[in-house]
Amino acid sequence: MPSIFRLWPGLVAVLLLVTGCDSSDSASEPPVPEGASTPVASDGDVGSTFAVIPEVAAQLAPSVVAVLTPTGEGSGVVWRQDGIIVTNAHVIASHEEVVVAFADGKRSPARVVAVDRVVDLALLDAERDDLPAATFADSLPVVGELAIAVGNPLGFENTVTAGVISGLQRAIPGSASQTQSLVDLIQTDAAISPGNSGGALVNGRGEVVGINVAYIPPQARAVSIGFAIPAPTVVDVVPQLIEDGVATHPFIGIQPAAVTAPIAERLGLERREGVLVLDVTPGGPAEEAGVEPGDVIVGLADDGVATVEQFLAQLRNLETDQRVPLTVVRDGVEQVLQIEIGERPAP
Repeated sequence: MPSIFRLWPGLVAVLLLVTGCDSSDSASEPPVPEGASTPVASDGDVGSTFAVIPEVAAQLAPSVVAVLTPTGEGSGVVWRQDGIIVTNAHVIASHEEVVVAFADGKRSPARVVAVDRVVDLALLDAERDDLPAATFADSLPVVGELAIAVGNPLGFENTVTAGVISGLQRAIPGSASQTQSLVDLIQTDAAISPGNSGGALVNGRGEVVGINVAYIPPQARAVSIGFAIPAPTVVDVVPQLIEDGVATHPFIGIQPAAVTAPIAERLGLERREGVLVLDVTPGGPAEEAGVEPGDVIVGLADDGVATVEQFLAQLRNLETDQRVPLTVVRDGVEQVLQIEIGERPAP
């Protein structure tokens, strides 16, 4: 059975996609979708030890599904007991209907009800109303804490692998020229393989901290480097997709490119850092702020900008209609513009 995994041209070495936020008002209480399972109890640091893996795996197994398409398969996580399932947009590709296989052995057709390719998420509606919804964390995990991946790698349903949270706010180098979805990710060394895409990355308390999305394969001399979309991003985007079918994303209206050594030399930049503006969207926020093709963005909202991936991750954290400083280098001179963040137009 073929697996869903794509090669993004232009990425460093061979980077393969796996078969492939509004927080709660109470910081201590994560958002619990209707019908959600109860997180595993934790005393002290019990939730951070490998001893809890069997309990967490047993709890999450019914909430993680296999997503079968005409061209391959991936994974998904039950969002709501009435059949709403979250997965990756690249798992369902362009299909409008898929088949979902559940932990209890049943299968059901599912309709693709919404897709957001900016963050690589999609929603399915399966023909069941008795599903145990997973509990999603409302904050980022801590580097070094337990990470458990539950999914459907290479067709092996309900596979569990474990490791730790290796890093936060990661971006796959070179990914921004192909997709904006591979920035601001959680990194883990829990084994992720083709078919894990759309599955759950879980902490020791049984909370979903991320939706698995990508990995760097051994061909690129990587050992256990996988990535997940952070739960705060998921709990921000999914309710919007349910309500409106689309989600709002910050937008400034430029075509970005990396600053190479020859470009830095030609533009008189002291360092090979920043985002080269190749083009500006007519009438967009950048044009209205005075940004011009050839400018190099080196700062956004009082934070420095070194790479395109970093810029896109910082942009994600801004609000539409927010007015922030944008620092650019033009003709060797640094200047600060004021830009009002817009909303990304529908594709």
